[in-house]
Amino acid sequence: MSADADRLIEVDWGTFDPWRIQAVRHRLMDHPLLQLPSLVELSKRLESRGRVRTHSSDATPGTPFNTAPKLHPNHMTAASTLQQIEQAKAWMSLLNVQTDDTYRTLVDDVLDDVKPGVDRVDPGMCYRGGWIFITSPNTVTPFHFDKEHNFILQVSGRKTIYVWDHRDTVAASEEARDRFHACHERDRLHWDESLRARATVFHLEPGQGAYMPSTSPHMVENGDNASVTISFTYYTHATRRDSLLHAAHERMRGWGMHPPAVGQNALLDFLLHAGFRTAIDSREWLRRSLGKQPYTDGAAYAIAG
Repeated sequence: MSADADRLIEVDWGTFDPWRIQAVRHRLMDHPLLQLPSLVELSKRLESRGRVRTHSSDATPGTPFNTAPKLHPNHMTAASTLQQIEQAKAWMSLLNVQTDDTYRTLVDDVLDDVKPGVDRVDPGMCYRGGWIFITSPNTVTPFHFDKEHNFILQVSGRKTIYVWDHRDTVAASEEARDRFHACHERDRLHWDESLRARATVFHLEPGQGAYMPSTSPHMVENGDNASVTISFTYYTHATRRDSLLHAAHERMRGWGMHPPAVGQNALLDFLLHAGFRTAIDSREWLRRSLGKQPYTDGAAYAIAG
C-alpha cells in the first residue's frame, strides 16, 4: 500500500491494473459528510430531485436489480429510513451525490487523490460520480453490474462483497454485457448460488474497500449492524471505448448478426468504434447546434436523469 499517510485512498499503484479486482484502504471513516446526521440532510435534498433508490430487506441476491424497488418497496421517506436504519429493514442508495454542491467537493477530493495513479495506466478520467449506500442489518444488494470503474469503500458497519471478473462469461455472458451497454438493461444477467465459488470475496470493515473494473458483476450481503458505504466512480477512454463496442455488438445482434466478443477481432473493433463514435459525435454536435444540452459519456461528471 502507499506509504503516503495523506492519501484518502491507499492503493498499491505498483501492481494496479484497471481491469483487475483488488483490495484498497481508505481514511474516510470519520469524514463529517459521511456521518448519519449529514446523510439524513443529504437524503432530503436528493429525494426532492428523485435521486434516492430504496427497497426492503426482502430482496435476495437473485432479485432483478432494476426492479427491486418495485418488487420489494420501502414505503418510508429517505430521512425516516436513515433515522431508523437499524430497524428499518431497508436498503438505500443516495444517487449521483456529485449533483449536490457540498458532496461534489468530496467526490473531487477523492478522485483527484487517485487520478495520478489511475492516469498512468488508464487515462481519460471523466463522468465522475458518487453513490452512498446506507443499509439495515442483514440486507442484500442483488447481483448486478455497472458501467463505471468503482472504488467502493466501507465507512461504518461490516459487509461481504462478492465480485466476479469482468471477463467471466459464466457470471455474465457476452450477450448480457452487450445489452447492458446498449440500453442499461440487466435482464440477461442471472443469479445462481454456484457463482459464489467463482467470486473474489471481500469481508469489509471500516477503512477497507475494493476496486472493481467496469461491468464486474457483484453482490453484497450486509452484516449484523447497519452499514454506510460509498462508491466513487468514473469512466476512462478505455471504458468508453469498451461500452461503445458492446453497444455496437448489440445493434449487430438486432440485425441478425453474431459478432465475436469484444476484443477478439481488433480490425472489427477498430471499424465499429470509428463508425459509431463518429455517429455519436455528430449527434452531439447537432444537439449543441440546436441549443440543446449534449448527452455525452465524456462529461466531467455523471449525468443524473
